[in-house]
Amino acid sequence: MEENLSKETVHIIHESGEDYLEKILMLQEQKHAPIRSIDLANAFNFSRPAISKAIKLLSKNGFVEVTNGYLHLTDLGLKRAKDIYHRHRILKDFFIKIGVNDKIADHDACKIEHDIHESSFLAIEKLLEKIN
Repeated sequence: MEENLSKETVHIIHESGEDYLEKILMLQEQKHAPIRSIDLANAFNFSRPAISKAIKLLSKNGFVEVTNGYLHLTDLGLKRAKDIYHRHRILKDFFIKIGVNDKIADHDACKIEHDIHESSFLAIEKLLEKIN
C-alpha cells in the first residue's frame, strides 16, 4: 500500500535575507507605495546585480514576488519582515533607554535582532514595558 506523504515546504532565510525583507517593508511604509529593486539598491548602496540575486533567492523561497518590476512581500515575507522590524524597534528603544546613543543603538539592534533567543527578546520587551 502506498502512503501519501505530504512534504512541508521549507522556507530558508539568512540574516541578509531578513535585512532585505525588513528594508522592503520600511521603504514601502515610507513611500506608501510599492518599491522597485533600484529603491532597495539605493537604500543599501548595493549594486543592482547584488539586489537582483537576493530578490531571486527570496522569491524562490516564498518571501517576495516581483510583479511589473515592483517588489511585493508575500504573506510569509510580510510576517517575517514585521517580526524582524518589531524586534529592531524594541531592541533599539531598549538600548536608547539605557543610555546608548541613537546611531549605536540602531546598529546593535540590527545585529542582535537576528540572533537573540525568543525568551531573551521577550524578557527585554517585558522590561521595556515596565520602564515605559
